[in-house]
Amino acid sequence: MNNTQRIDALVGEHARVLSERLQAHRAKLFPPNAQRVMRTFTSGEVADLLGVKDAYLRKLHLDGKGPSPEIRTGGRRFYSPEDIQALREFLEQGAKTPGTYLPGRRDGDALQVITVINFKGGSGKTTTSAHLAQKMALDGYRVLAIDLDPQASFSALHGFQPEFDLLDGGTLYDAIRYDDPVPLSSVIQKTYFQNLDIVPGNLDLMEFEHDTPRALATRDGNLFFTRVGEALAEVEADYDVVVIDCPPQLGFLTMSALSAATAILVTVHPQMLDVMSMCQFLLMTSNLLGVVGDAGGDMSYDWLRYVVTRYEPGDGPQNQMVSFMRSMFGDHVLNHSVLKSTAISDAGITKQTLYEVDKSQFTRSTYERAKESIDAVNGEIEALVQASWGRNDGT
Repeated sequence: MNNTQRIDALVGEHARVLSERLQAHRAKLFPPNAQRVMRTFTSGEVADLLGVKDAYLRKLHLDGKGPSPEIRTGGRRFYSPEDIQALREFLEQGAKTPGTYLPGRRDGDALQVITVINFKGGSGKTTTSAHLAQKMALDGYRVLAIDLDPQASFSALHGFQPEFDLLDGGTLYDAIRYDDPVPLSSVIQKTYFQNLDIVPGNLDLMEFEHDTPRALATRDGNLFFTRVGEALAEVEADYDVVVIDCPPQLGFLTMSALSAATAILVTVHPQMLDVMSMCQFLLMTSNLLGVVGDAGGDMSYDWLRYVVTRYEPGDGPQNQMVSFMRSMFGDHVLNHSVLKSTAISDAGITKQTLYEVDKSQFTRSTYERAKESIDAVNGEIEALVQASWGRNDGT
């Protein structure tokens, strides 16, 4: 008797079982009627974010100025994300230098669109994108995150489970499709993170990869590589920075995102196979974007940087690979790297980042070491954004 099963049926059954388990896992972490909320921050954390002394925040509180913190045992003060934003707005009023506490765009500043890309999965692309978007939001920027990866890991980190939450669309595909596109504003969703909105992703995004060859074959007047940029133009006034988490492939979605970009961030795991894969990716990117440029696409950008991820300083071969990259690309490699850390991976198990997770779950040194590396990388990127607006000496 033949007991073989068709592969499509087997894969479908595995997908069904996995989806049910993931839904049960999410229901356990976040009951159906519950909404994810951002944790509160200690006064010390808030002082670091604002660049002031904790004693100064205490004085503001005692003088009845700014938002009132939550007072807990021992007189410890805790601020919500909304409180932090209110503090920024209060402090900005008395700042000697404009933008000290609200560092976003001013008149004449262009919207910054940062595409985060890599051809190979496992490079830390989504983790890097999520921490960058969240840190910039915490630092007072108005941030829009776009999940362009059909696997939707970025969306999952922010509380969305695509096969349950996006049954009737709701991805960027709806705004860039060739027939009856919707306004981008209709698919933007608020997150539980202050200053951070999101356009979530799911498998619908693959439709753009299927539709575009047909549009090209019929000589549709709507050029595929302009569609992401045109959609972003609709909401440009509402944001300072857009962070796009691209799929790990060089398809029409990625090329359209790259055409809309003002900056490109390439994540690199410092292993030989990963760097070899990146080499092929860069060759393909150059060739394809050259064609797009010749067809009228905007290929200008403010900066391109490589960020080393999942870095283990004690690993000799990794150090050699990092030195190899710096010798070739020079200042195009960020000075700081994202360390490989159990704090980052363990936080991901509960669909959180280092900025969300309760640091008491880890040993102090493990958490602080990981967060310092993430903060340093994000600080470099923020400096590049400021430099693109002509506000510091970054290059």
